[in-house]
Amino acid sequence: MGQVSASLLSEPGETVWLRVDVGLPMAARREAARLARRIGIDEERVGSVEIAATEAATNLQRHATDGALVLRVALDGEHASLDVLATDTGPGIADLTGALRDGASSAGTLGVGLGAIARLADVFDIHTLPGRGTAVLARFHADQDRPQAGGVEFGGLTRPIGGEEMCGDTWAVRYAEEPPAESEEKPESLPRPVLAMMCDGLGHGPQAARAGEVAQEAFRASRATRPQQVLEDLHRAMRGTRGAAVAVVRADFARGRLEFAGVGNTTTCVVTDGRRTSLLSSPGIVGAHLPRARTVVADAGPGAVLVMHSDGLNDRWAADGFPGLFARRPPVIAAQILRDAGARRDDIGILVLKEAPAR
Repeated sequence: MGQVSASLLSEPGETVWLRVDVGLPMAARREAARLARRIGIDEERVGSVEIAATEAATNLQRHATDGALVLRVALDGEHASLDVLATDTGPGIADLTGALRDGASSAGTLGVGLGAIARLADVFDIHTLPGRGTAVLARFHADQDRPQAGGVEFGGLTRPIGGEEMCGDTWAVRYAEEPPAESEEKPESLPRPVLAMMCDGLGHGPQAARAGEVAQEAFRASRATRPQQVLEDLHRAMRGTRGAAVAVVRADFARGRLEFAGVGNTTTCVVTDGRRTSLLSSPGIVGAHLPRARTVVADAGPGAVLVMHSDGLNDRWAADGFPGLFARRPPVIAAQILRDAGARRDDIGILVLKEAPAR
């Protein structure tokens, strides 16, 4: 997987979107196996990945109104996983408890069902809204010894506009501060805060993608610990590119505090108890015209979820329109919001962060 910065937690890995059609199960099996082997999943586990991907694809093909299977390399520091994520536009699952019963399966599928997919995967999650759609996540780790990073869990999706292979929207997550030296006193055992970036390269296609790549490189290299400082580093690096709208958040869930600074048209909000609070960006273009962005401080109490996305998603979605969603895993949250709000013809990027559950 190459060298990973000690401070970097995640960026979008290789992502394959497969639309529902007659060849979906075969394509899902082939692509899932390819990505699993690429990140070093052993051959025995590759078989489990193939079963899960084929079953999820077959269920989409037979029962979904419309949808897609997303195969995504998920990076977490030096560790890699493969996400098999099925998302559809309905009809939803009326009896979720029954569908999750091990051995339950729809006619014509492999016969393993959602319950067995849950057993095969290292991480399994599902959210369904009857009449609207379902998102199913099965995650397979390349290695089994995975320390929990920073007390925060995160997940995101990117999707290029139709007809393009490169996406101008991207995101990244890294620690806000370097780890203390082993010889230093550690006055607190609270998890380290993280910095999260959402970048929307202007337009779409190769030039927008290049702006996103430069933003990622600058975010990775920056030693800044505050959002406004990160924006300034990105602005200097992105001169000569098309430019981008960028939002940066310092998330300290352990202390219940968020700091935000953004420039351009992206959406950043905090969801708590079904209520959504938006954090507003300043006008401008990172790489061309950077104003002194206003730093916003927000509470992130127990159960708070941070959602960041590009303007490829309509920002009018309502948090209370997704009952039970924000207790789920970040990739499932991202998939459900994207399904409802991602109708615009544009590149799409969405990132979700929340405090990791206690183990």
